[in-house]
Amino acid sequence: MENKIKRIAVLTSGGDAPGMNAAVRAVVRTGIYYGLEVYGVMRGYQGLIEEDIFKMESRSVANIIQRGGTVLKTARCKEFYTYEGRKKASETLQKRGIDGLVVIGGDGSFRGATLLGQEFGIGCIGLAGTIDKDIAGTDYTIGFDTAVNTAVEAIDKIRDTADAHDRLFIVEVMGRDAGYIAIYSGIATGAGNILIPERKTDMESVIAFLVERERRKKLVNIIVVAEGDEFGGANEVAKYVKERLPNIDTRVCILGHIQRGGSPSALDRLIASRMGYHAVESLIHGRHNVFIGILNNRLNYVPLDSIGKQKGHINEEWIKIMKVLAY
Repeated sequence: MENKIKRIAVLTSGGDAPGMNAAVRAVVRTGIYYGLEVYGVMRGYQGLIEEDIFKMESRSVANIIQRGGTVLKTARCKEFYTYEGRKKASETLQKRGIDGLVVIGGDGSFRGATLLGQEFGIGCIGLAGTIDKDIAGTDYTIGFDTAVNTAVEAIDKIRDTADAHDRLFIVEVMGRDAGYIAIYSGIATGAGNILIPERKTDMESVIAFLVERERRKKLVNIIVVAEGDEFGGANEVAKYVKERLPNIDTRVCILGHIQRGGSPSALDRLIASRMGYHAVESLIHGRHNVFIGILNNRLNYVPLDSIGKQKGHINEEWIKIMKVLAY
């Protein structure tokens, strides 16, 4: 079948994630390999509206695979929520004869891509670039592995000072709506408790756990809290613990945006490269308006319009493992 796609564009949208540059690189070089013109859009949908778009060559993506952040920048764009804003964006693409758009971002970015496709016939492909791993249909999202490793490295260092002073450290990691970073980093660092948005926080069981640990002379304790935990985050948890157990030396450490930055891990570079390559292949073969995930090491294609309606779910096995290994 003759390839009808001649020009494609790529943008990064929403929160940045390590590995986005690897995905951009893969899209650009795969497109050029197949004889396509490839355009980069600066600052996500904002750049589409403002026509901040440029042609990319192979050298445009040289030496970026190891860099965190995104060379295309990213921004939240309120104007794109409106039909008029999306119309401007579509006109930018149509002016340049761009037939397909690769959107690297989260579920909010995919909702925008869905509307762009439905309203103006733009063929879109979504790649999951989010450290939260909160998108169903894929075992991996670009940036998650790096964020977890960053959190693990930080918590390991915190444990050293906790051990030196027999302290309780309550460490807050990112995860406004999803607890995957907390679960993975907490189990990997031997945390005694992990508090996540997906589960109701039972502070009485946390207190009971700490009392039992103190009775058994286990005085070094780490509690990992996702920022979106219903109890209110690390500061609120620490306040409650100090009121109930004033004799326990308690400290708070909020890791914050260091989890977004840094050089992407090998895994993030690999999955970003694989997803970026298949995004271009999909456009060439007429498979449009899908999200590309990886399930059981196989490519998984999911309609873009279904992504925003579902989230990944924490496997209860992880909760049980945490409880057993913290005993």
